[in-house]
Amino acid sequence: MTKEHFQRIKEQLLNLVSIDGGFYRNKFKSIDVSKIENQADFEKLPFTDKGDLREAYPLGLQAAPESEIVRIHSSSGTTGLPVIIPYTKNDVTDWAIMFKRCYETAGITNLDRVHVTPGYGLWTAGIGFQAGAELLGAMVIPMGPGNTEKQLRMMQDLKSTVLCATSSYALLLAEEIAKQGIRDKIYLTKGVIGSERWGEKMRRRIARELGVKLYDIYGLTEIYGPGIAMSCDYECGMHYWDDYVYFEIINPNTGEVLPKGEIGELVITTLRKEGAPLIRYRTHDLTRFLPGECKCGLKYPRIDAVLGRTDEMVKVKGVNIYPGQIDSLLKGIEGASSEYQVMIDHLFGKDIMTLYVEADKDIDKEELGRVLVNGFKTKIGITVVPKVVNIGDLPRSEKKSTRIFDNRY
Repeated sequence: MTKEHFQRIKEQLLNLVSIDGGFYRNKFKSIDVSKIENQADFEKLPFTDKGDLREAYPLGLQAAPESEIVRIHSSSGTTGLPVIIPYTKNDVTDWAIMFKRCYETAGITNLDRVHVTPGYGLWTAGIGFQAGAELLGAMVIPMGPGNTEKQLRMMQDLKSTVLCATSSYALLLAEEIAKQGIRDKIYLTKGVIGSERWGEKMRRRIARELGVKLYDIYGLTEIYGPGIAMSCDYECGMHYWDDYVYFEIINPNTGEVLPKGEIGELVITTLRKEGAPLIRYRTHDLTRFLPGECKCGLKYPRIDAVLGRTDEMVKVKGVNIYPGQIDSLLKGIEGASSEYQVMIDHLFGKDIMTLYVEADKDIDKEELGRVLVNGFKTKIGITVVPKVVNIGDLPRSEKKSTRIFDNRY
């Protein structure tokens, strides 16, 4: 933690606990934040998690006067009350500045045509991609999700050069372009991909089939939205904008701050946010800090690509399994696609894990099934029932893909 980071955080803490009825005044009511004098003191503060934010529904997080709030965004609320995040005019501007920085990191300029497919409305993605591109001066094609035929028509007619999408929808578009034989009519050169974790095999396939250079973008609704971190041409993690956000990596089980380089859960504190600042927010995303300076020349620090989420873990036969482990396994298996689904059932008194994997039609499916069983047992530790299917047989998504279905409960 730099001196500037600490000073910003301290000022923010003092302001938050002064707000009558405010979220952090209540959360820190037993803490004298004026006595926080260094990083060690800061790391003793309790974490904020999504449960806290849901309890603050609808506008309990608001930390700026009503007259200064210009917008709200929200999480989906599919697993409970939605989280509503208020934004001031400065928050909206800061977010656009960070997003513009993301585009510039990818070498995108005001001569590009940016095709935005993530959703608009309460979700942060679509409007974030748009605002950053407009600040850059690029032409925005604000499509939003769905209607793939119209997406492809606009992509051809308007000669889109940059695709912004989830990895799932980027793959769907790539497959449809190949199916229709219109690759030579597509002008895309770059893809900015976010909102879900994706494996190296999927990355290579999308890049190959679209003929683009791909970049990871990171963010979450609670912390502005996408645009707080971005990969560069060297594909060695993501630079994060440490003048706007302060990152920690913790042991997800103990809450202990981990040394640099160790994999753990990312925790974020906002440094400039006005509408709904967050202190030590647990993202549940698993990553690590990357050491040294990047070859691209940017001085901003880096985190690794998100490896998974602590809440994505499933336990089968006593073994903890993350989707990232399956991505890693498939990466090294010749003939297996990036696309898979897992079904977990409890039958006849025991857990059964069925692994569906796509493969080309000319692949020996029985042999690939044996390789999958051996690989899963060796690298992950349990025996699966393999089901090898043809490319395209598993469902595609215009948003985020669900890959693990636990039917035991």
